Amino acid sequence: MKNFKTIALAFVAFTATTLASAQTKKIDTSKSNITWVGKKVTGSHEGNIKFKEGALEFKGTKLTGGNFVVNMASIDVTDLKSGAGKEKLEGHLKSEDFFGTEKFPTGTLVFTKVAAKQNGMYTVTGDLTLKGITKPVTFDMVVNGSKATSALVVDRTKYDIKYNSGSFFDSLGDKVIYDNFDLAVELTF
Repeated sequence: MKNFKTIALAFVAFTATTLASAQTKKIDTSKSNITWVGKKVTGSHEGNIKFKEGALEFKGTKLTGGNFVVNMASIDVTDLKSGAGKEKLEGHLKSEDFFGTEKFPTGTLVFTKVAAKQNGMYTVTGDLTLKGITKPVTFDMVVNGSKATSALVVDRTKYDIKYNSGSFFDSLGDKVIYDNFDLAVELTF
């Protein structure tokens, strides 16, 4: 019985220490940003999307998890000026042809696996949900102090975003929009 009490106390102490070192750090949505680039045969467009909320999970100084909610209705085009097609393109990106933000106002990313590489770099696998469709994505993330950065490539057709995709439609000519779009993420927490 004495050994059982000693083991139980050691387990409680170990669990308390482990829980105490686990931290969830909420991102500062006003300082965190997602920049996107979409490419087509005749050029590209770029812009920003805002976070609604998000957090990174740490055990000590090691990244162990994360989850994010993005406000898809915040899609902003930065390479066009007002009156030069900016509002039209933003409206089209929010339409059912692309992200359908009226029906799907948010996108989410939930980390499912985090593997440390070196010097604050991690390989992250997560479930990305856009338009109600969840698919796995893998990318590298660098954590440095209270900031983290990442770049990832997303195949829009996996989320039923097929508008002018050369993979699904023939004879589009110079109207083809490439399937992959690039995201550059900067987090402050």
